[in-house]
Formats: sequence, C-alpha cells, structure tokens
Amino acid sequence: MLQRQPAVAGQFYPGTETSLRTALLQLMPDNRTVAPAPVLGVISPHAGYVYSGGVAGRLFSRITIPDTVLIIGPNHHGAGAAAALYPEGEWLTPLGTTPVNGRFNSLLLKHTPYLTTDTVAHQREHSLEVQLPFLQYLRSDVTIAALCLGHGPYGALCEIGRGIAAAIAEYGSEVLIVASSDMSHYEAAPLARQKDQLALDRAVVLDGKGLLEVCQSNRITMCGVMPATVMIEAALTGGAKQTELIAYATSGDVTGDNERVVGYAAMTVW
Repeated sequence: MLQRQPAVAGQFYPGTETSLRTALLQLMPDNRTVAPAPVLGVISPHAGYVYSGGVAGRLFSRITIPDTVLIIGPNHHGAGAAAALYPEGEWLTPLGTTPVNGRFNSLLLKHTPYLTTDTVAHQREHSLEVQLPFLQYLRSDVTIAALCLGHGPYGALCEIGRGIAAAIAEYGSEVLIVASSDMSHYEAAPLARQKDQLALDRAVVLDGKGLLEVCQSNRITMCGVMPATVMIEAALTGGAKQTELIAYATSGDVTGDNERVVGYAAMTVW
C-alpha cells in the first residue's frame, strides 16, 4: 500500500504525537461560543502552526468534520502532474494514518477533467499535509482525497470545480472541501491587509473568476488562489448560498515584524 510520508512534521508542526496533540488543543480550545456546524467548503491557511495555526484552529473549531474530506492545495514546487490526485493508499502524520477514500477518488477521476493520479506532486508539498492533523484530531476515522494543483485558466478551474460537485453528488454523502491557501507574501503589513481585503471581498461573494482576476491585476500573491477558486465553483454547483470570514491575521501579529509579512485567512462556505 502506498503511504505518503510526512514532509514537514517537526518543522511546520510538532513532530511527535504528544506534542502535536498539545499544540492542537491549544490552537482549538474547547470554549466555543458557536456550536460546530457542517459546511460545504473552507479556505484554511497552511504556514507553520506558530504563524497560522491560530487562524486555522479558529476555523476548524467552528465546523463539523464529515467522514470524507477533499483537501486541495497549491503545488509550491512545480513537481508532478498539473492536477495531481493522490492515488489509493494512506497518509501518515504523528497522529497516525489516514486512508485515501478509494471510492471517492474513483468518482473524482470519473467526473473531473484534467485530474491525474500522481504521487510526485505530493512528496514534498506542505500545503495539504498541514491540514491533516486538524482533521485527524477532530475526527479520527476521517478519510481523504488529496488534490495538488498547479496554475491554470479560470475555465479549466471551473470545470474541475463542477466535476468535483458531480463526484460528491454521486458519492451520496457529505464531503468537506478544504482549499489550502495563504494570502499575500512578504509585503508590509498595511499593504498586505489592503491587498488581501481585495481578494477576500471576491471570495466572500463566491466570485471565483473575480478572485483570480483581482489577484492577477493587483499582484496579490495568494498561493492557493487556484484551490480556492475550485472550491468556490464546486460549492456553488453544490448549492452554496452563504459565506463567513472567520479570521484574518499576518505573521507580524506573531513576530512583531510588520515589514515583510504573510497573510492568513479562514473562510467558510455553506
């Protein structure tokens, strides 16, 4: 059986089970004022937990985790297929193994153009991996599908999103779509916040095409804009009506250095 080994355990997040559970408990304290609710999709950040884990923790503590989750992340390294779906097997983190959902994978390949089963794109990619411990912590029996995306035009992303929605419809059970993305990279904090607001203004009205266009025209370095666009299109096809921006922060909020920050946002779609 294929087993995807953790690439950034001990770097982006703690490398032992005990320390990781302790970190996740701190990032998702059990003092919720809002009961967790099911959603169709989310945007979640993927930096080191010390920087973006608080934003991700606020997000995941607000939602229920179904037994199947599709994680879509950007391809930071450019390796492997352009739309790389991890084949059947399992993913390993310090919290244990999580199986790839073979039936849902097959439906994704059936309905979704451009997808190719590929492991190379996933070997060193952190953007999907850092989401998994949150899912495992909240639901130990979760199964996943993992899609690593390169760059592509809106038309192709729209087709992928609609194909995902068709796969979910035939699957017949709830599937959460996690779009993994950080926001602006290495801008001064005021400019990062200004640029990121432009992108988030399009995301919260479920305007995938507008999100792509505003990032391109304003040079907003939102690394997961492709996964976010796909998630939006899939959610719209699946009947999405509402969104909520759960949290926004920058690395400067942690480090105190606001000269060159990375932005992090968390958003739900239902």
